[in-house]
Amino acid sequence: MKIAVPSEGKQMDSPVNRSFGRTPCFIVADTETGDFKVIDNEAAAAQGGAGIKAAQAIVDSGAGAVVTFHCGENAAEVLNAAGIRLWKAVPGTVADMADAWKNGTLAELSEIHAGYHGHG
Repeated sequence: MKIAVPSEGKQMDSPVNRSFGRTPCFIVADTETGDFKVIDNEAAAAQGGAGIKAAQAIVDSGAGAVVTFHCGENAAEVLNAAGIRLWKAVPGTVADMADAWKNGTLAELSEIHAGYHGHG
């Protein structure tokens, strides 16, 4: 399974970023092979709609799950429509999240917020 994680850097040992829509990049990690790719988040500097744009980039990446601390309702709608499940991140690195997802220790993200509209 490919999982997408908002990241502060471009390596698996980078910390998970606390933001979804405005993260600098996403790491899409293949939990079966250990391979990963980096997606620069072009939505990070958007005036509005950052979450939706970031979510579409995740859909386009082929990821089947997202591990994040927070997600706005508009982004969640895009991800849900594509069949991508959301999981709650815990403090750590992207590699930690990949391991936790693979081991089944992450909870599903159930607290979807209204978004930070107009805060670009």
